[in-house]
Amino acid sequence: MRTAGGAGRAVAVAAATAVLLAGCGVGGTAGKGGGDGSDGRGAKGRGAGAGERPGGPARGGAAATHSDGIPDVGAALRSRIPAATRQVVAVYGAGANSPDATVVLYEKDANGWQSKGSWRAHNGRRGWTPDHHEGDQRSPVGVFPLTDAGGVLPDPGARLPYTHSAAFTPPSYWSKNTRHDFDYVVAIDYNRVAGTSPLDPTRPQGQAKGGGVWLHLDHGGGTSACVSVAESTMVALLRALDPARHPVVVMGDRAHLAD
Repeated sequence: MRTAGGAGRAVAVAAATAVLLAGCGVGGTAGKGGGDGSDGRGAKGRGAGAGERPGGPARGGAAATHSDGIPDVGAALRSRIPAATRQVVAVYGAGANSPDATVVLYEKDANGWQSKGSWRAHNGRRGWTPDHHEGDQRSPVGVFPLTDAGGVLPDPGARLPYTHSAAFTPPSYWSKNTRHDFDYVVAIDYNRVAGTSPLDPTRPQGQAKGGGVWLHLDHGGGTSACVSVAESTMVALLRALDPARHPVVVMGDRAHLAD
């Protein structure tokens, strides 16, 4: 497992802390919990554009039919799941403007895709968008690899490379109910460099496209762009996600997922 013990990694983690935590929490009100500190229920926004097509920077080449067994995911996103992928974390958003979601882990074996667990979750407090930008408080729709993990707490048995660092601790001015949000995280490879700590601030598509989008612990409401789940769910996912199975997340509201 990866740690933050190397000199180069320690420097990178120290330099990146403020940037990445601000990225995950951007859009909130200073002194009132930061971005992820507010309950997103009932938040309103413009919604995802009906004419926009979802996608994402999935790596490994498109699959033809191998992902057909994943329920309620249409051809547009199925085509972006790499042929080598054998694990999919599907995030089914309740609606384009809703912060509520369900996470399902699917694994492929000789009999096809099988559900390994289903859990309640939250996404961006204003819902979803196929064209995410910094501060819009919406989660990006698409297919994104899951390659790196970390957190404030020690590695619970993750298969993904894991960065254990206090640098994940949320800022003190965030509300108390967010203090443990980043005890465990899995980086969603949206506008980031795969194979680096989740704290790495590099954003290949530029700052305006946002970043720091993670799976992390839930605090009972919507996030700035991340997907949040209960601690027991995060531990289960960390122990299950296997780099050899090329895991990806397929995420969006149900209308965009079915497109």
